[in-house]
Amino acid sequence: MKPSADSTTFEDIALWREMYRLEMGCQIIHDSIHTRQGWTREYLLSLEGVAVGYGSVAVAGPWSEKPTVYEFYVVPHQPRLHAFELFEALLAASRAVAIEVQSNDTLTTVMLHTFARDVRSESILFHDKVPTSLCPAGAAFREPTATEAPDEPGDQRRWCGVVEMDGKVAASGGILFHYNRPYGDIYMEVAESFRGRGLGSFLVQELKRVCYEGGHVPAARCNPSNLASRRALQRAGFVPCGHILTGSVRDDL
Repeated sequence: MKPSADSTTFEDIALWREMYRLEMGCQIIHDSIHTRQGWTREYLLSLEGVAVGYGSVAVAGPWSEKPTVYEFYVVPHQPRLHAFELFEALLAASRAVAIEVQSNDTLTTVMLHTFARDVRSESILFHDKVPTSLCPAGAAFREPTATEAPDEPGDQRRWCGVVEMDGKVAASGGILFHYNRPYGDIYMEVAESFRGRGLGSFLVQELKRVCYEGGHVPAARCNPSNLASRRALQRAGFVPCGHILTGSVRDDL
């Protein structure tokens, strides 16, 4: 069966994307790129003229100098027998030079390891699996004041938090929602003089609670080399679930 990849609009792949999101069932790190004007190019994948999925290529921001395939979806069953041919068609049509995927996206990860070289991890992905009851002595969690979070509008400060100790803000963080809801991405930072006391894990634990109470599902990620952040997330009940993997498209294709 003859595969093809043809440039199209986001509207034409929107339903395919919902199927992709449903199959993923997790936080999708690059979900918001589709809604940023000029950041992505969409391709409709077909077999003998029948649409069977889509591919997305990032072309702006960090990818402005290197068009990068970041989503690839083919409907299950018969069409997936032609996944490799469809991906080759996508690479040819888009002239992508790199591939970036979440390792919990099984199909696209197979494509990455088949068609890319120099594969490496950019981030470790975490999902929440273990309840915790951390309570460091003298530490208190609260919503930040307007002075402590000047860049956050009043209605957004509910998704932020600080840990106070000895009358000082020892750690701060929040929850980002520019990925696919209901998932919220937790971030945090501990002041250098307060590190090593478990305050980062306590802050993450409390932000998880805020996330759940607001009707969302907490998630997180960190750089593979950031041992302190990795440990803080794990102590707060986060379990690793994948990687953001990147690689350059092979020259011999």
